Amino acid sequence: MSIDKLAPQAVDAEQSVLGSLLIDADAILKVADFLHPADFYRQQHADIYESMLALHAQREPIDLVTLGDELARRERLDAIGGPAYLATVMNVVPTAVHVEHYARIVERKSVLRNLIAAAGKIAAVGYEEANDAEAAIDRAESILFEISQHRTIGGFESLATLLGQAYDRLEYLHEHRGQILGIPSGLAQLDTLLGGFQPSDLIILAARPSVGKTSLALNIAQHASIREAKKVAVFSLEMSKEQLSLRLLSAETGINPRPLQTGFMEETDWSKIATVMNDMAGAAMWVDDSPVLSVMELRTKARRLEMEQHGLDLVIVDYLQLMQASVQSREPNRVQEVSEISRGLKQLARELKVPVIALSQLSRG
Repeated sequence: MSIDKLAPQAVDAEQSVLGSLLIDADAILKVADFLHPADFYRQQHADIYESMLALHAQREPIDLVTLGDELARRERLDAIGGPAYLATVMNVVPTAVHVEHYARIVERKSVLRNLIAAAGKIAAVGYEEANDAEAAIDRAESILFEISQHRTIGGFESLATLLGQAYDRLEYLHEHRGQILGIPSGLAQLDTLLGGFQPSDLIILAARPSVGKTSLALNIAQHASIREAKKVAVFSLEMSKEQLSLRLLSAETGINPRPLQTGFMEETDWSKIATVMNDMAGAAMWVDDSPVLSVMELRTKARRLEMEQHGLDLVIVDYLQLMQASVQSREPNRVQEVSEISRGLKQLARELKVPVIALSQLSRG
C-alpha cells in the first residue's frame, strides 16, 4: 500500500517571516537577497511576499495599509484572505529579531521540494532516448547545480523588481565610485577602463601564436589569486601543470625561465624560490591540464570545483580552439564547433556568475 507524502513545508515559518516583515520595516533587508516568492509553499504567502518586495523596490513602507493596497492593486487581496489574514499574520510573532532564522527554514523546505521535482526532471532526461549520454549527464548535473545554488535560472521577474535591483546597483556603484569592483587584472589602465572583469562576462583574449597570450592570462590569474585572494580555476589544454607552475615561479621571482627549466640556477635564486613558494602556496588557484576537454566536461569540472570551494571568482581557458565540441557532428564544421564552445563558456559564466577568460588563437595570415 502506497502512502502519499506531503511535500516538505513549514507554514508556521512562512507566517513568521511575513509577520516579522510587517512588524519591522528594516527586516526585509535581512532576507530579500536570498528568499524568493517561489520559496513559499502556500501561494497566498508567495503573493504577500511578492507584494512586499514590490513595495521595498519602490522605496515605500511595508505595513498593513500599504500592503493591503498593493495586493488590491494586483487583485490578490481577496485571494490571500483579505485584511483579516494580514492582521493574523502580523500577530504570529511578537518581534522580528528571528526573521532570518525563519526565512532560512522556508528556504530549506523550498530546496527539498525542488530536489523532489528535480528527480522527476532527471528521470525524464534519462528516458529521452534521443539524448546523447554526455549531454544527458550535463543536463542532470545542471539541474542539481541550480538547486545547490538555490537559483531558478530563466524565471520571470517583474519590471518593478528589476528596477529595484538596478537602483540598488546604482547606489552601490555611486558609493564605491573610483574603485575596481570586478576582478582586477593587475593592469592599471585596463582595470580603469573595465572596472575589473565583471560577473557573467565571457572575455575573449585573442592574438596570433607566440605573442604572449598565455603569459598575460597567467599574470591575470596570478594577480587575482595571490594579490587579491580570489578563487581562480585555470584550464590549460596547451601546457602541462609543471610548465605552468614554472612560469608562475618565474614571474613571481623574476628569474629567467631558462634556468628554471634546465636547473642551472644561481645560489641566490634558491632563497627567492623558497620565499615565493611559501607566499604562493596559500593562493586559491587550481589548474586542470587535461589535453582533451569538451565544453560539457569543462563546465562539469568548474561546477564541482565551485561547490567544493564554496565559490569561484574567475575561470581561465587556454585555449578555445583546443577544446572539443560536446556533440561530434557527422560532417565536422570547425567554425560551428568553436561557436558552440563559445556559447557553452558564456553559459558557464552566467551559471556561475563569474567572468570567464578564454584565450583564442588567430591565424597568422
